[in-house]
Amino acid sequence: MKILFKLSILTAFVAVFSACKKDSNQLQLQGHDQNQMMGIMHATMAKMDTLKMTKDPDNDFALMMRIHHQGAIDMANLELQSGTDATMKQMAQSIITAQQAEIAQLTSFLKSHPAHGNDPDFDMQQMMDMQKGMKQADLQIINGRIDHDFAILMIGHHQTATENARLELLKGSESAMKTMAQSIIDSQTKEISQFQDWLLANGNK
Repeated sequence: MKILFKLSILTAFVAVFSACKKDSNQLQLQGHDQNQMMGIMHATMAKMDTLKMTKDPDNDFALMMRIHHQGAIDMANLELQSGTDATMKQMAQSIITAQQAEIAQLTSFLKSHPAHGNDPDFDMQQMMDMQKGMKQADLQIINGRIDHDFAILMIGHHQTATENARLELLKGSESAMKTMAQSIIDSQTKEISQFQDWLLANGNK
């Protein structure tokens, strides 16, 4: 009797699953190892893992954000190349323009500001934030459709950046980096909301 009951449950599950497969709006998945956006995120994380920290919060914020920004630019370039949605392509171009300019500012700061701080706790928290963001990305539902994957993964990417920026506001001392940190919080919080609105309107497309 128990076996028949279990078989009935399994048959019902298969029937529901098969019916869902016929629905064009069903939740679709793609393996993370096959996903181009995830490939960029993993490559970015690998670069951050090898970053030699200085224990100076301002310098390490600049060093980490420079790599993190480049990851966003690489994802945005993929959206421009392979995406089809006009809104997402427009946001991608905006991200490229803004973050290329910030990378130039970060590089200029690093050239003119020798590391002199000693705050290993900042480095540890900064890396923990990045690793947490990567774990969250690995849990995201992605479907191989560039516009959808760009939007959903950039939300987490931006959230990690804002967490690091808040840490810089708390621990940093240089006005240039604190000003940039606040700018990152303001602009990327707004973009997170825009990505969320697009996903709510477009679903699993």
